Amino acid sequence: MGEKKIRVLMAKVGLDGHDKGALLVTSALRDAGMEVIYTGLRRKVQQVVNTAIQEDVDVIGISILSGAHLSVATKIIAKMKDVGVDKPMIFGGVIPDEDIDKLKEIGVTEVFTQSSSYEDMIKFIQKVAG
Repeated sequence: MGEKKIRVLMAKVGLDGHDKGALLVTSALRDAGMEVIYTGLRRKVQQVVNTAIQEDVDVIGISILSGAHLSVATKIIAKMKDVGVDKPMIFGGVIPDEDIDKLKEIGVTEVFTQSSSYEDMIKFIQKVAG
């Protein structure tokens, strides 16, 4: 029997209507042998957390370009704690360097900016999902 595939939830939260980056990352993760569940655009925090539970994912990935990353992270972490979800959560997208430490303080496991490589993302997910 083969090794269990890493399951990643890729989500877009809120009014952010840009998903090109999320789709490119989804494709790269799938090419690396991961199973990726993509939620589509404009999801609510509750929908993302429910999907993470229903799909029994190993890692939650949030793609964000709207500038609402601190607010979104705070809401998702709170909802995850409310329902007992303890999974690594990764944020990626257009995120100012000065907000990376703030996101990690909130509870985000790792942050990848637009200059991050797919290889770095893949290696990190393999590490935290293992």
